[in-house]
Amino acid sequence: MAAIVLIIVALSCILTVSIFSVFIGTGKIILGNIFIYLEIISLIIGPLTYLLIFDAGMKNECCFDSAVFSPEHRLSIYVLSIICIIAYFFAAYRKKVNSPVVEIIVNALLLTGITLNVFIGIQDKEPVIAILGNLPIVLLFILLLIRNQRKLAMQIQQMDITPKNNLGKTALQILQLKPLIKFPLLFVLCLPVLAIITAVLLLVGQKPDSMIRAFTDTYHHGFSQLDYMCKNVECGDHFLCSVAAKGHKHLVKPTRLGIRHEQLILCNRQLLISNAFEDLLQQKLPFLHKPIRRSYNRVGHVIHRYYTVFNKKWVCDIIYVLMKPAEWIFLFTLYTFDKNPENRIAKQYISRLHRQQIEGKA
Repeated sequence: MAAIVLIIVALSCILTVSIFSVFIGTGKIILGNIFIYLEIISLIIGPLTYLLIFDAGMKNECCFDSAVFSPEHRLSIYVLSIICIIAYFFAAYRKKVNSPVVEIIVNALLLTGITLNVFIGIQDKEPVIAILGNLPIVLLFILLLIRNQRKLAMQIQQMDITPKNNLGKTALQILQLKPLIKFPLLFVLCLPVLAIITAVLLLVGQKPDSMIRAFTDTYHHGFSQLDYMCKNVECGDHFLCSVAAKGHKHLVKPTRLGIRHEQLILCNRQLLISNAFEDLLQQKLPFLHKPIRRSYNRVGHVIHRYYTVFNKKWVCDIIYVLMKPAEWIFLFTLYTFDKNPENRIAKQYISRLHRQQIEGKA
């Protein structure tokens, strides 16, 4: 399922870049009949999938995949994202120009959406996520912003718009400014719009600076400011095969000690084969390795939470037996797709010097 979503999002990214490039060159929107589906995939399905997989329910973790947005403050980012998307579809499919004040607010939200997605792309630090997920959203928002300004200029000239108060007159004057003056001014007007949204979010327990702290109160991300809290944290070896290797010696058959995170761990054949398989997967199919690794880290998170249970040898024995079929599949894959499978297995959990020595003999 995840692979299907990834393919769809990748195709939508390619189409969005193509449509944006053609529009900049000719001023026309190609593929008009399927444009709405592209918007739904890029602005609804893509972000929703991203949040469910990489952020929703995630916590700040030193040893495992950490939440992209601070769990305490993520609601502010979710609400702001939803408001920006609503503003997009409102501006894209309204039949006529609204009052100048409404148009100012809508345009400010479009600019906010562009800025927000740039920050999200930096926060995640994954180029693939930024390109496939955030780039189409940014391009669609820019595309709509340009189209919206053209529509406004044309309809303001054709229609006799006479605001009834000073606020409406000021808004109309801003909308009639030249782009080089209008867009920086609209960007400044994003601040009062954000202030209003923040004030409403205060009623549901968010803080005045939650939109900023959603990015900064995290670990291991672009704007994270809490990485210092992970220093000197011992993450342990709380993964299935690592746990299985701690069972009774006559069953799990430990072979040697290994090094992981500068700490000694007990290795058996099953653990070395499993890690060698992951090493092969990362080398041959890196795009597939990352989501699989994220899912496996969640398993490690559960084990880490209940590590006292998994320290019992009889529990380790059961896990070892249950992992046997997977071990055989991993070994079959290694011998099928690796020229020197035993060398790869031998290189797991050893020092860099010893690894280089083995690679030199290959």
